[in-house]
Amino acid sequence: MHGMGSSHRDFTAVVPALAERFDLLNVDLPGTGRSPHLPERPTVAALTDAVERTLDEAGLQRVHVLGNSLGARLALELARRGRARSVVAIGPSGLNVLPERVVQGSGMALARVVMRTAQPLVEPLSRSAVGRAAMLFPLKARPWATRRDEAIGAREGFADSRDYWRILLWALLLDVPRGMDRIGCPVTLVQGAADWISSGQTVRYLPWIPGSRFRPLLAAGHAPHSDRPGTIVRIVEQTAARGRELPDRAAGNASARSTCPRQDSNLRHTV
Repeated sequence: MHGMGSSHRDFTAVVPALAERFDLLNVDLPGTGRSPHLPERPTVAALTDAVERTLDEAGLQRVHVLGNSLGARLALELARRGRARSVVAIGPSGLNVLPERVVQGSGMALARVVMRTAQPLVEPLSRSAVGRAAMLFPLKARPWATRRDEAIGAREGFADSRDYWRILLWALLLDVPRGMDRIGCPVTLVQGAADWISSGQTVRYLPWIPGSRFRPLLAAGHAPHSDRPGTIVRIVEQTAARGRELPDRAAGNASARSTCPRQDSNLRHTV
């Protein structure tokens, strides 16, 4: 699950390798890309409800989850609800203090205005490494190594989002995580060493989540999927393996819905 200011395209660099090992649901969160915005307040709880509906429609009860930023925060909420077998949370939002929230909110507001203004230029800029670097340097440590789809994803997330301001308010600035001590699946918290957006909030989840592990990434930014794609894939595999080795204790938090085994690779883009 992608972060605010992006879409499912942000995972372009890791999807092929992950699809060789897992069946994938690569979603656009509500209000982004192909997904309609929510009629209710887009809080973390409401956004997670939407993700749960997608899992239910797919016949899935508990899944391995990879999330970035806001998507990582939703991944942790899924785990709290007992819907995750394992979680890799890259730069999750939610535990920044008030001054950090002011800075983050100001930066996200500015990014929205700039991207809306430059919207007609995104398509031509996305065709060159220099253009992609200019657009994505706040998010990536190696923005020139990104792919065209990632730049288009930034336009979909920042400029085209149909619910940007409400999500910024309710899901980022006013969100206060609760119940993280009830997470029973393996969690790996990941943060790029060049991530100035998350500040120090990623590591703050460690004492809250039982058995969680922290993995810093050198030469990686806030959305490091194209900075360190091979490393991200390995972390997902390792965390999923930990989930398979543990007793199914997280299922106690889940409802009694049955799981439908999936035999084919399935890529979906809406929530």
